[in-house]
Amino acid sequence: MKSFLKIFIATLLALIVFGIGIFFAITGIIGSATSSSKPDIGTKGVLVLDLNQAFPEQAKKNPVNFFLNNSTADVPGLYDVVRMIHFAKSDSTIKGIYIKADGNGNGFATNEEIRNALVDFRKSGKFIIAYGAVIPEGAYYVANVADKVYCNPAGGVEWNGFAVNLTFLKGLLDKLEIKPEIFYAGKFKSATEPLRATQMTDANRLQTTVWLNDIYNNLLIKTADARQTDTATLHMLANTAAIQTAQDALKYKLVDGLKYDDEVKSEISKKLKQDVKDDINFISLGKYAKAADFKANGDGGKISIIYAQGDIVDGKGSNDEIGSDEFVKMIRKARMDNDVKAIVFRVNSPGGSALASEAIWREISLAKKQKPFVVSMGDYAASGGYYISCDADSIFADETTITGSIGVFSVLANMKDFFNNKLGITFDGVKTANYADLGSISRPLSTPERNLMQASVDTIYGLFTSRVANGRKKDTTYIDSIAQGRVWIGNRATGIGLVDRIGTLQDAVDCAARMAKITNYRTREYPEQKSWLEQLTEQSYSVENQQKVLIKELGQEQYDVLQQVKKVSTIVNEPQTRLPFQYKFW
Repeated sequence: MKSFLKIFIATLLALIVFGIGIFFAITGIIGSATSSSKPDIGTKGVLVLDLNQAFPEQAKKNPVNFFLNNSTADVPGLYDVVRMIHFAKSDSTIKGIYIKADGNGNGFATNEEIRNALVDFRKSGKFIIAYGAVIPEGAYYVANVADKVYCNPAGGVEWNGFAVNLTFLKGLLDKLEIKPEIFYAGKFKSATEPLRATQMTDANRLQTTVWLNDIYNNLLIKTADARQTDTATLHMLANTAAIQTAQDALKYKLVDGLKYDDEVKSEISKKLKQDVKDDINFISLGKYAKAADFKANGDGGKISIIYAQGDIVDGKGSNDEIGSDEFVKMIRKARMDNDVKAIVFRVNSPGGSALASEAIWREISLAKKQKPFVVSMGDYAASGGYYISCDADSIFADETTITGSIGVFSVLANMKDFFNNKLGITFDGVKTANYADLGSISRPLSTPERNLMQASVDTIYGLFTSRVANGRKKDTTYIDSIAQGRVWIGNRATGIGLVDRIGTLQDAVDCAARMAKITNYRTREYPEQKSWLEQLTEQSYSVENQQKVLIKELGQEQYDVLQQVKKVSTIVNEPQTRLPFQYKFW
């Protein structure tokens, strides 16, 4: 009887799984058939740019939207957004752009690329109207390019300058009697400061002050130009906290008027020369991405665009990581493909594993011998992110890209006192050689072991600086002088030779085409989009949902601290080329 029940239950489960598979397959076929056609975007369209939306480097497609036949709700990538804005400039269907400026979901360099595209769009003579209840500075940086900037009468504009707040864990570790064993190369390489200090070191304070003020000055300069004022006045307004209400923002000409949502919509209707009672044809970026032919589709050759976003890790990595195995494979595929005439490598990474960075560097060095290899930097291309960029034929960065941080660190954990005194756990054992248990958490390192660890870090730092020196055709002594783990922004990085020129991803693509001597090209983007079934079965979506739940329960600031603590466990025992901190701006 038990045997019969087992067979019956197994058969029933198999049928259920098979039925679900058939359902998904049929739904997929129907969905593909119905979603293959372009959506009708009508006439008198107004493209909607929601600045609260975080735009990843590469488009993200939610598998749920596939079944709902709602692919227009997918989030386009940054390059897609920029190309769509450029395409809309000459698209007779699009009459203007409506910027929703209630939040800021993106980094400075991402906002810079969007802003540059909007500046170009204005040349068409079409309108741009920006509106938000309370407009944060990051969103205002983009929105102030509009013909008219409005805010809610009960809202306002955030205008109080930038600040960086860092989380230090040394006090926590002291209370737990956990003693980190820290090794680093580069006086500015402050990635280990959370573990060895309770406040910023003088070197880190200096470098952070410089690059943060550089980014702030960029905001002042661009805003002064857009609002026809001067940077001194704008700085005074922030320094004296003069902008507290919507009336203050209007008084000091940060906005053009105070309006409610319906009033802004009425103004847009008038610009469209339609009755205010009629619905405005607002077109989301997701919908426009399905309707517009904004991608290069020439037949003169192929340019591969490889998006490297996230931490650099050994092995395959997840969707939001730069796994060395996967990216070596991608670069090699583009290198071996005769149809690919040039490669553009878009880097948006704070770094990570030194070994993984070296593996990716190696494949890039081989690729550039066969075809043009151009790097475009996003919000971050620092430490390991710079390691995988330095050997390119040409490097582009945005003005506010955070780059450099050429340095190395390694962390081991001595948890002997924690286990002994807090938990009552002791350790004992035998070994066949003096260094067989090097890195064990059950004891402190000996002096010879510390010397070995520091020598290892110094060796990797020497390799890192030599890679940069060779790639940038500079003397290693000079590279060492500008390295030392110091963080630079794009504008300064061009002056010291770490970056060739300031430019967007499109500028990098144009450069690659010129180097390959092709004009009529098409682009192919990697990593390739996975099928709906692959996405549905992966854990990435469940992880994202868990993050959302944690943020909701803990609050963003507490969640960030939790992530900082979690990050420490991932960097123990392996040399890292990583940014000092995950910076949080106010």
